[in-house]
Amino acid sequence: MLRAMLFPSPPAPKFLPDQAITTERYQRYEDCTQDGRLTALAIPPALATLWQTKLGCHPGVRNAAAAGVVSLLTRLTISSFDQPIRVHRAVESTVGFELAHDRDAAGAVSRLFMNVWADVRGTPGRGSRDASPPGGRAPVLAGRAFAEHTFTRPFAPPDQRRVTSFAGIEGYPDLPVARYPSPAPSSAADAPAGATWQGELAADPVETMFTLDQTDANQHVNSLVYVRCFLDAVQRRLAAGSHPAKVRSKAIDIAYRKPCFVGDRVRAHVRLFTHGDHVGGAGFLAVDGEEAKPRCYIRVLFGP
Repeated sequence: MLRAMLFPSPPAPKFLPDQAITTERYQRYEDCTQDGRLTALAIPPALATLWQTKLGCHPGVRNAAAAGVVSLLTRLTISSFDQPIRVHRAVESTVGFELAHDRDAAGAVSRLFMNVWADVRGTPGRGSRDASPPGGRAPVLAGRAFAEHTFTRPFAPPDQRRVTSFAGIEGYPDLPVARYPSPAPSSAADAPAGATWQGELAADPVETMFTLDQTDANQHVNSLVYVRCFLDAVQRRLAAGSHPAKVRSKAIDIAYRKPCFVGDRVRAHVRLFTHGDHVGGAGFLAVDGEEAKPRCYIRVLFGP
């Protein structure tokens, strides 16, 4: 479990009853690897259960949206642990949120956040067959996610988009009590502590053009598509070297800077690193010629 937590995220607070929910859902067959471990990309869908339940009717969310203030996903940190679970049994997701603020070097409030944590538990086991009766085994922790959402006014003029107070928005405090020292987006392109870089940052030979298949109802490219693109690029680098094939993505950390839309073309820029018996890749996705201002920074960790 420790390896999968090399990409740091804040610990979950104690949630108030109206700020968390536990639900059950069934997985897709591809959500578990052949040895029963939960894939990293199978964890973020748990976050949606909070929006579909608690946040969908939360007065603060509704009143903020009416005022043109929304929380946009700006960072996502995922950890998939080594506990195998049964893919054909329901998984249990406990998801909660907390409002928070950050301050600049002068002490002034600089941003407001909605931070969301998710724990995903499943029935322990391996393989698609299980002779034990349903409900016969207590759920075990298989994956965890942290999602940073930054409040903004996306449709306001550029100099009015930053949100530093909820004053006048019923259902939210004027200023959240919790302090969240948000890391710089570029930190998602750093190797984790204790890792060793292998080679130099290099552009992937494959350019990806986004079509409607990569979009969602938010009218832009889905947040997990960037992760898939980068994972594919890292796997191409691994295949070109002497790395073993029996590895899987165990941790992902991505900071989103700018959305992509249908027709945009991006390329991954990857630098490999090693950490013990694990290997990873860190870098960014950018449109050619815009490498200084990438669409996202991202790092991933692979291990046995």
